[in-house]
Amino acid sequence: MPWIRGFIAVVVGVLVGSAVNMGLIVLGGSVIPAPAGVDVTDATSIAEHAHLFQPMHFLFPFLAHAIGTFAGALAAGFLAPVHKMRFCLSVSALFLVGGIVNAFMIPAPAWFIAIDLVFAYLLMGWVAGRFCAPSSRSQGAHKVH
Repeated sequence: MPWIRGFIAVVVGVLVGSAVNMGLIVLGGSVIPAPAGVDVTDATSIAEHAHLFQPMHFLFPFLAHAIGTFAGALAAGFLAPVHKMRFCLSVSALFLVGGIVNAFMIPAPAWFIAIDLVFAYLLMGWVAGRFCAPSSRSQGAHKVH
């Protein structure tokens, strides 16, 4: 039953992507500490101290979103039985929905939200899909004329 394998591919993709995302968020806090007095696990604290954040504080959230989405889409693409690009883009679309929800819940500058939503989700799913999906060019090269 290919639909079960496809469902499992999406679930594994979301789990892998989420784990990578959280790992990078945790790592980012030790590489670039939050401004003094900010509890980055509390949206209220972030909102109250948003004026203290500098562009460098948005580097790891962007990397977490982009690399997490890429890893999740890649996992789904490798596990998908067919239509690998569709599965990669499906996982990245789920992460995009999460990114849109985050944009409303966690205050961030408009420039970061724009860059994050444009480059961290669907683009990363497409790139992952290019790794997983066989290219039509290489398939055509093996045909006998």
